[in-house]
Amino acid sequence: METLHDNNETARRKRVALTGASGYIGHNLLRQLTDQYDVIALSRRRDSKEDEEHVEWRSCELFSMTDAEKGLAGADYAIYLVHSMLPTAKLTQADFADMDVILADNFARAARKNGIRQIVYMSGIVPENVPREQLSRHLRSRLEVEQVLGSYGVPVTTLRAGLIVGPQGSSFPILAKLVRRLPVMLLPEWTRTPTHPVALSDVLTSLCNSIGNRELYNKTIDVGGPESMSYKQMMIKTAQVMGRNRSFFDIPLLTIALSRLWVTLITQMPKEMVYPLVESLAHPMVAHEERKVKGISDGKVSFEQAAEAALKAEAEQEEQKQEKKRKQKQESSAGKAASIGPKEKRLSDVRSIQRVVLPEGKDARWAGSYYIEWLGRGLKGIVCTEYDGSSIYRVYLRFSGKPILELTYFAERSTDESAVYGITGGAFAKTLDDHAGRLEFLQIPGTQECVIAIHDYLPSLPWFVYKYTQAKVHLWVMYAFRRHLRRMADSGRIPEPQNKQTGTGQLARAARMKQKQKQS
Repeated sequence: METLHDNNETARRKRVALTGASGYIGHNLLRQLTDQYDVIALSRRRDSKEDEEHVEWRSCELFSMTDAEKGLAGADYAIYLVHSMLPTAKLTQADFADMDVILADNFARAARKNGIRQIVYMSGIVPENVPREQLSRHLRSRLEVEQVLGSYGVPVTTLRAGLIVGPQGSSFPILAKLVRRLPVMLLPEWTRTPTHPVALSDVLTSLCNSIGNRELYNKTIDVGGPESMSYKQMMIKTAQVMGRNRSFFDIPLLTIALSRLWVTLITQMPKEMVYPLVESLAHPMVAHEERKVKGISDGKVSFEQAAEAALKAEAEQEEQKQEKKRKQKQESSAGKAASIGPKEKRLSDVRSIQRVVLPEGKDARWAGSYYIEWLGRGLKGIVCTEYDGSSIYRVYLRFSGKPILELTYFAERSTDESAVYGITGGAFAKTLDDHAGRLEFLQIPGTQECVIAIHDYLPSLPWFVYKYTQAKVHLWVMYAFRRHLRRMADSGRIPEPQNKQTGTGQLARAARMKQKQKQS
């Protein structure tokens, strides 16, 4: 902690930016942090949360670089607890790994700009001697986030944990629901895979003890409880804690693919959450001795104690939720419905993210300019594009005099690795003063991979029509562009866009002059 590990610093309370402050781990961690730090609590929606002593709440959408920079302003340290398994827009066309890489990149760049001294990141235990390409999607994504967070010069301390035993979250509640709802369980092979459960309280202690500890900068540390066990053993012990008789039978069948469907049906939890987690169960997730650090890695609470505390907290939370519903119902029936507050109107917004591989030596700025130009060639006869020579691109349907989309290049928000185009007009887009749709090209650090993302787009077509026409066409276009880039790389012929965006429009104006000379 700061006063122990950073003796040259003044005695003032340091400020810690906490992402996911209203989430599973975050809201539990918040109270512990305030004993020593002032906390900037970051949440996608601040809702009705009020600032209090040592806690300042800030609304922060990490898909927005501007929000990320504002969110981290004034912080000394930052704790990264973000994981985007669930959709965040009315329509999300994106793999969770692609969303996670954008969030991590925005966060890391914002941390560098704000002079953050250390990022503490909560990840998952990675099995030894398993090639990266053979890891589950979830673990590959966790590794990719680690790499991105560490790519901008801010020291990162990564804590890797297996199954965290707590009342919310995902892994333990899934296990608890299976035990609660199934008197007889046929257990496939993956339930005998060893893992290293750790109590939520131990994880919170590890996170707190990592902040400001210079000896842990740029280190990866495994965290686990006092015992490792299989998922079957955890189910048996959970049944004992619940006081329920359950019968368990090992079977050699039931693949991971079938298991994830079965678990989703039984637990009634979103498949976007269940599928990646169940896929990871094929890997042993036990803390490695060489990655253990005394005072950080060694959890003290046994699985039975952690499970009992989690189930008790879950029951209390459920009781509070039901009590709140009863009060709201009584107020509504008594004519006091206004006291509940107006229901928030959800925007019909779109987030669509696809990943492509850029030709060697090309970057995100090139990808942005080339993509818009390619639309006019790749969809010839259907679409044409126009560039104003400065910063505005317009996309037309062939034989139409009005653009369907207008894109404005934001030079001040773009770099070679990240090109940003605002969706500023066109017949297919709604534009609101407080809602900025945009098209972004982000090159993943250290690779030739690029994620192309549409954020906060508001279509003007009726929602049902948009969802089954324009949204589907966009996916097809991105698939065609991905194939085009692959063929281009294979051929070795990599053209420069004629309307290459440099922020000044000089290349475009030169091209126009040349065209006029030819015509004359």
